[in-house]
Amino acid sequence: MTRNFLTGEEFGAFELGKLLERAAELKAGRRAGVGTDSLAGRSVALIFERPSTRTRISFEVGVVQLGAHPVVLRGDEMQISRGESIGDTARVLSRFVDAIVIRSGSHEAVAELAEAADVPVVNGLTPLHHPCQALADLLTMRERFGELDGLRLAYVGDGNNVARSLAILGELAGVEVVVAAPDGYQLEEGHGVKLSADPRAAAAGADALYTDVWVSMGDEAEADRRRSDLAPFRLDGDLLAAAKDGAIVLHCLPAHPGEEITADVLYGESSAVWGQAENRLHAQKALLETLLVP
Repeated sequence: MTRNFLTGEEFGAFELGKLLERAAELKAGRRAGVGTDSLAGRSVALIFERPSTRTRISFEVGVVQLGAHPVVLRGDEMQISRGESIGDTARVLSRFVDAIVIRSGSHEAVAELAEAADVPVVNGLTPLHHPCQALADLLTMRERFGELDGLRLAYVGDGNNVARSLAILGELAGVEVVVAAPDGYQLEEGHGVKLSADPRAAAAGADALYTDVWVSMGDEAEADRRRSDLAPFRLDGDLLAAAKDGAIVLHCLPAHPGEEITADVLYGESSAVWGQAENRLHAQKALLETLLVP
């Protein structure tokens, strides 16, 4: 049966742990100048229906570093933009490539693609889930704290796709995830996540504080209202002071200093944001190996 990675729920705790361990090995090897050709002779389609910086670059570079060939495609470059069905697109791509990574504005379309494909499909981002980001987040916390089990991560702001993926994969890793958001922005219950309307209560005792943009792609028409509603959930120095000593700051980027996070926190000593961005590369390489190497 073809393995996919659409929400993170496809993995168990043991397999997630092995994936993160492999990601750490790949990172150490890259820094030591040791490469791998574990996917030599393979090809991976990378489909981007929306603009992308970290997802596109990390996957394209990662595929090359594993010895495979990336085929980068925009939605408007494919016949799908002229009415070819998502199912037929999946059936054709399955004859050409060994895996498909897709960043889309529709989670339902990605699920339909995976249903029709005969090769693994990876969700590079949809409005509902961002599981590849959560892998990098867990890898970053693992680097900083050694063990993930028992850590507390407080996410403040919009309970969006990033928060949902943190809840799913955090539960598998033994991380307590707390989401603090105002009414109308809160994440649904499930996967052991704790919900709060108080950002300081969520941050209390946290090992990591996390936030994301307040105005995502597609939210522009409601930008002013969203900024006003979410302003009390800004990640600033006062909120960081409520967390544990040695707590780290995470942000999936792009950031807007002065909105969801203050510049002093984003660029300060507690920030792990830039290593977190780098870890997209290593976590996704380990993911591709997990899906494609027997």
